[in-house]
Amino acid sequence: MKKILILGAGLSASSMIRYLLNLAQENHWHLKIVDQDIMLVKRKINNHPNAEALAFNALNPHERRPAIGHSDLVISMLPARFHVEVAKDCIDLRVDLITPSYISPEMRALNEEAKDAGIVIMNEIGVDPGIDHMSAMKIIHSIQNRGGKLTSFKSFCGGLIAPESDNNPWHYKFTWNPRNVILAGQGGAACFKQNDEYKYIPYNRLFSRTERFSIGTYGEFDGYANRDSLSYRKTYGIEDIPTIYRGTLRRPNYCQGWDVFIELGMTDDSYKMANSEELTPRSFINAFLPYNRDLTVEDKLKLFLREDRMNLYPLFESIGIFEKDESFGFENASPAQLLEKLLAEKWKLEEGDKDMLVMYHEFEYELNTKHHKVISSMINIGEDQTYTSMSNTVGLPVAIAAKMILKGDLLEKGVTLPIHAAIYEPILEELEQFNIRFEEQEFEL
Repeated sequence: MKKILILGAGLSASSMIRYLLNLAQENHWHLKIVDQDIMLVKRKINNHPNAEALAFNALNPHERRPAIGHSDLVISMLPARFHVEVAKDCIDLRVDLITPSYISPEMRALNEEAKDAGIVIMNEIGVDPGIDHMSAMKIIHSIQNRGGKLTSFKSFCGGLIAPESDNNPWHYKFTWNPRNVILAGQGGAACFKQNDEYKYIPYNRLFSRTERFSIGTYGEFDGYANRDSLSYRKTYGIEDIPTIYRGTLRRPNYCQGWDVFIELGMTDDSYKMANSEELTPRSFINAFLPYNRDLTVEDKLKLFLREDRMNLYPLFESIGIFEKDESFGFENASPAQLLEKLLAEKWKLEEGDKDMLVMYHEFEYELNTKHHKVISSMINIGEDQTYTSMSNTVGLPVAIAAKMILKGDLLEKGVTLPIHAAIYEPILEELEQFNIRFEEQEFEL
C-alpha cells in the first residue's frame, strides 16, 4: 500500500483530499493528513478507511521526519516559507515531494541533491503558479512547433466572487488568505517588458496602471501588474520575447478604490499605530485624513477623492469605514492589520456564496510573414464554500500530479515545475472533467 503524507488541510486542500480519497481504495493508497486542527481533518476524511487524521507539529523536524520516512509521497500545503526544510527531509529520506508554491532560490539550489536522491520535488503545480504555466506552455509549444516566433505574451489570473454571489460594489470577497490580498504588490516595483523596453511600476502607482479585458459572457476585468514578469522568460524558454507581462485580475473599480487606500497609507505594514485597540473604523480612516475641524470624516474623504473619483465613494461606505460604535480591539496593530480586520468581516464568503477563478492569456506571434493573436481564457465557478473554485484549481492539479507520481507516470527527477508536455498534457486533459477548461480564439492581426 502506497502511503501519502499531507502536511496541512486548510482551504486549498479540500478538493485535493477528496480526489485522493475517491481513488484511494482502488489504488491501495493510505493518506495521513496532518493539521493543527485535527477536527478539521476528521471532517474532511469523514471516516474513510484509507485515511488517518494526525495532529503533530509539521514544523518540528523531530515530529515530521518519522512520518516522512514512512511515506512514499509527501504533499506540503504548508506556508511556502516552510517547504525548503520539508524538501531537505524528503531528499535525506528519498521521498518524492509536491508543493503548489513558487520555487524559491533556496529550493532551486536543492535540484542536484534531489536528482542524486532519485526523487522529484514538483513545485508550482497549483493554479497560479500551476495551471497558468501548463495552459501557457501548451500554446507556446504549439506556436514554436509550427515554426512561429512569439512576440508578445500577457497572462492574468484572479480569484474573485461568482456573479450570482456578487453583492458589494467592490465585486470582491476573500477566497484565500486576506493578508496576502492586503499586502499585494508591496516589496518592490512590478517589472515587465513591452516592445523591447523594460518597464517598472512602483507600488504607489500599481493600482492606477491597469489594463481592461472583456472575457466571454462574464464582462469586464481590470488587470494590474505582478511584481516580476521577467523571470518567466527563462521558465518558458522565451528569453528574447519583446513583450511579457503577468498580472492579477479584479473587477472594474476595485483597483481604483484600492489605489485610494494606498494613497492614504492604510495598507502600510511597516509600523504600529498608537492606541490601535481604541480605534474604530471611523477614527482609523480619519487618522489618515488632514485635520479640519469644520468638516466631517465623510466630507474629508470626499475632498480627498476629488470630483473625478467621486464614483468610488459608495465603495468606502459599503465596508463600514465610517462606523464609530465598536473599536477594533487590536493592540499594537499596523494600518495593514487594521484594514485586514475590517475587510475580513465585510468581504467574507456567506453561506451559499460561490467563488470564481478567472485566467486570461494573450499571445502574439509571427508565422510566414503574417501576425497572429491567440486569446485563451478559463473561468471556473466553485461548488460551495468547501469545494471552492480556489480549492479546485489549486488542489486538483496537485492531486493529479500525485497520482502520476504514485503510478510511475511522472518520471522527471529533481526540483521542477509542470512546463513539459509529458506533465501538462495529461493534467490539463483531466482537469476538463472538472470543468476547468480553456476557450481559445485565434485570428490574424
